[in-house]
Amino acid sequence: MSVAPWLTEGMADAVATTTDPVDPVAVLRMLTEGLAATEASIVRLQAVREAHLAVAQRLAEEIAAAASEHARPDSADLASRSVAAELAGVLHMSDRVVQARMSRAADLMTRYPETMRAFSDARINGAHARLIHDAGAPLDDDARSRYEQAAVAACIDETPHRAKRAVERIAERLAPRSLTERHRDAQRNRTVWREDLPDGQKALGLIHSAAVIDGIYDRLTQQARLVTTENAKAARNADAQGRSGADGRSGSDGLGDPADTRTVDQLRADLCADLLLTATPRGHDSAEGLLAAIQARIELTVPALTLLASDATAGSAPDPGAAPAFDVRAEQPAELAGRQPIDARTARVLAGGATAWERVLTHPVTGAILAVDRYRPNADLRRLLHARDSRCRFPTCGLPPRTQDLDHTVDAALGGATEEGNLGGLCRRHHVLKHQTAWTVRQRGAGVLEWTSPTGYSYIDRPPSPVTFTIDDQDPDPPWEKDPAAPGF
Repeated sequence: MSVAPWLTEGMADAVATTTDPVDPVAVLRMLTEGLAATEASIVRLQAVREAHLAVAQRLAEEIAAAASEHARPDSADLASRSVAAELAGVLHMSDRVVQARMSRAADLMTRYPETMRAFSDARINGAHARLIHDAGAPLDDDARSRYEQAAVAACIDETPHRAKRAVERIAERLAPRSLTERHRDAQRNRTVWREDLPDGQKALGLIHSAAVIDGIYDRLTQQARLVTTENAKAARNADAQGRSGADGRSGSDGLGDPADTRTVDQLRADLCADLLLTATPRGHDSAEGLLAAIQARIELTVPALTLLASDATAGSAPDPGAAPAFDVRAEQPAELAGRQPIDARTARVLAGGATAWERVLTHPVTGAILAVDRYRPNADLRRLLHARDSRCRFPTCGLPPRTQDLDHTVDAALGGATEEGNLGGLCRRHHVLKHQTAWTVRQRGAGVLEWTSPTGYSYIDRPPSPVTFTIDDQDPDPPWEKDPAAPGF
């Protein structure tokens, strides 16, 4: 009998020795046992990774302590940043994420020994460990040991989602401060953030009081359902009268469109966007309406050919009778601040309302920035660098241009020129890292930066192209290749 090629070697041997036809229950049993063993091995390795990150945090603390003679107020954070940046290169993560994980791992190793033992033995997984760590944050040392024993027991043989309620109840019973006091402190961390999603989408997150969030969601839901109800009324009226009204709508005060097929979830999202983009924050505004006068602003890069196309042809496939150049669509998407592509139709709508433009000239083959408007010092030079360095130029960082400092690669105080070949956009975190730690950088031309870590590893950072399709030149000039002798490549 044939054995499926995707079976593991051990399973394949076991299946091959069974009678024909194969007993599916026996195969499922072997599959379950093999998956359980594999998962346990993965969890144990994850625990080892946490131990490595904890050691990295301790190392950063030792480095900061050794430099205490010349200590800055932020020397401990700088040492942690430097170590995190070194590890980020091999983990292929943002150094901010690595630094946060180092701190969490060190805290787990120091304050939650029973949790780490259960994690290392694969009795619980990484999600359980994070749950126990987060829920136990308000507890003092005396309560933490009792909490940890009960929390680990509650997590064993349960999914993190099902264990969450029990673990939080245990922590609440042992908490030295009331929920009211902790809520007051937690409210200081309320925030809004964005997250990139595929297909030209983004997610908007909001952390606020539970009552405020539920109130926002309920109001959006009520509004969405009212729109849905009025749309249904308009559709019934249109059917009864054989028409949809003079403008195709009917209903209460303009509400109601028989052609509107949006779901309640879609309406909630559209109403939320409408309110945030156009409503006035009356509880915070001045008598002059200063906040209400502020309008949303985004930075958009649009290929000229995309602007010239029509919505009817947007995103359409090439004519089957014509050979498309390089097998790609002629129309390319626009980009938001050099970070994320957006659809051509939205780009044309936004571009149509723009009152000012900056022309960016790019190389037709490589897509490299050549010029922005006219090349003059000061404002024009800043515009050129703003367009070229559309994200922070430190490896693994992707913060957009509005967060950047223009850094002299060779310090101006040491004779470094204020010119395109000696400047690079860095976020404040990595600007400080470059000047206050052993990380170094040099310009290799055409905007290419070579960073060297404290341990000697080299990382090449190339400026992101403002277009989404370029031709790969087989013999570029100059030939910026990765250094084969450089560690990390």
